[in-house]
Amino acid sequence: MSMSLFPVPSSKKCTIFSRMPECFYRDGDSDWVRANKHGQQIASFIEGPAFDRNGELYVTDIPYGRIFKIDQQGTWSLLTEYNGWPNGLAFHRDGRLFIADYRQGILALNPSSPDVLPVLTHIRSESFKGVNDLFFDEYGRLYFTDQGQTGMQDPTGRVYRFDPEENRAECLLSNGPSPNGLLLDHDGKALLVAMTRGNAVWRLPVTEHGPSTKVGIFTAMAGGISGADGMGLDADGNVYVCDAGHGCVWIFSRYGVPLFRYDSCTDGRTLTNIAFGGQDNATAFVTDSSTGTIQQFPALAPGRRLFSHG
Repeated sequence: MSMSLFPVPSSKKCTIFSRMPECFYRDGDSDWVRANKHGQQIASFIEGPAFDRNGELYVTDIPYGRIFKIDQQGTWSLLTEYNGWPNGLAFHRDGRLFIADYRQGILALNPSSPDVLPVLTHIRSESFKGVNDLFFDEYGRLYFTDQGQTGMQDPTGRVYRFDPEENRAECLLSNGPSPNGLLLDHDGKALLVAMTRGNAVWRLPVTEHGPSTKVGIFTAMAGGISGADGMGLDADGNVYVCDAGHGCVWIFSRYGVPLFRYDSCTDGRTLTNIAFGGQDNATAFVTDSSTGTIQQFPALAPGRRLFSHG
């Protein structure tokens, strides 16, 4: 991230909340591993942290089609395993866990059952490129990114809004260079979308009348081998951006001014997604995908409560 206009933010290190037990490690080979981590032995690749109403944390393991539950003491249990590549997670206010699955589209399950069911697998018979992350707004509408293999060479990634009650989906953006994490800003007037391979976070004004207009850049990132990934928002409107290339989480003000940075406390640099939990929702929990570790740090302000828990 270019800091030429701002002072370099202070930094601290995260601490470890929990690590995937070795009994859950896999042999390091799958279709996803061969396509995305060729030649590497990947025991797991966790993402998509989401808390339920009881304060228990759920994460995905993309290459092996698994979803885990982690209790408040950091103990892991396997919730389900299926033929998919689950990435982002979000709880609906009815208690269902919605899944952005790269292979299959938008899925859902009841945490009391291992059955994963389709919700939205295509748009007017056209398959998705590969959905990535998702969240619900206060009206129960689902926002999600369709990233696939898009990037600077193919800026055709999409952002959708889906109304489950009306079974209606609309494309808000179709020219994104790798849209990834997303959230509504503090005032609910703009959608912030991490463009991983574009090294920026875009700002999309929210409209009820079709695609966004006057789209701009909320903040530029520093480049490197990756870029902005998952994001979070606190009660003061500060925006937390996971940087999977630099092994850190950047914290920006609601106006895009860099305030602080938390660095990985392990050898892993792939900090990918963030969720708020713990007492008073005041702790940020971050997935370190490359080491199967959940890291944590105190948020600058309590995390914004998810609309889906209303």
